[in-house]
Amino acid sequence: MASSALQHKRVVVIGGSSGIGLRVAELCAEAGAQLLIVGRNQQRLAAAQDKLSALGAIVETAQVDAHDHQALADFFANAGAFDHLVSMVGDVMGGGFLSADMAVIRHVLESKFFTNVRIAQLAANHINQGGSLVFTSGTGGRAQDACGSYIGNLGINALVEGLAVELAPKARVNAVSPTWTVTPFWRDLPAEQVAQIKAHFATAIPMKRTAEIDELASAYLFLITNGFITGQHIAVDGGIMLGA
Repeated sequence: MASSALQHKRVVVIGGSSGIGLRVAELCAEAGAQLLIVGRNQQRLAAAQDKLSALGAIVETAQVDAHDHQALADFFANAGAFDHLVSMVGDVMGGGFLSADMAVIRHVLESKFFTNVRIAQLAANHINQGGSLVFTSGTGGRAQDACGSYIGNLGINALVEGLAVELAPKARVNAVSPTWTVTPFWRDLPAEQVAQIKAHFATAIPMKRTAEIDELASAYLFLITNGFITGQHIAVDGGIMLGA
């Protein structure tokens, strides 16, 4: 089904040069899609283009910092029409409100919510009939750990509901909500710290492990290719929110 649904379709992946976004792009390439990969790091973009091209896909890249809204506008002005867009954009934080730095909270909300609102506004003018937008929210904390990321995640889930109504029936809008997962997103943290975080989540998650990247990426592909799902967010989190 995914193969027939994506054959010769043009898919934009913002944040597609590594990690979950790159794996989503690979699955789309394997299903016959043409790709436009957007990212900040030119070296990672070049590596992603080589990897995807080796799968036989037509691949374009664009070096854009999505947090620069003027750069986003310039990108979309020249991007042309597309069928599906995936946004991996959104910085993270936790730890509660009282001791958090206000500048960090504002940055995370700007990154996770407002930047994705702007992506939606710009993308709406270029998406083809029958297309979709898939955003990334998240799970993993409630009141005891609420801060910028948690509020941003709630904002994205509300965003997709509103956009789904505004864009119907032309296009669908959904989100994937992963919990913490080992990906290249954490490349700047010491390996020991990443191991400690993984151990914490493996204990907290009812499934007693963290997710594999393919378990996350396949959820994006499902939302891209299922033409009757809109305004939803799928939690791929091993049930962590059930006991939070």
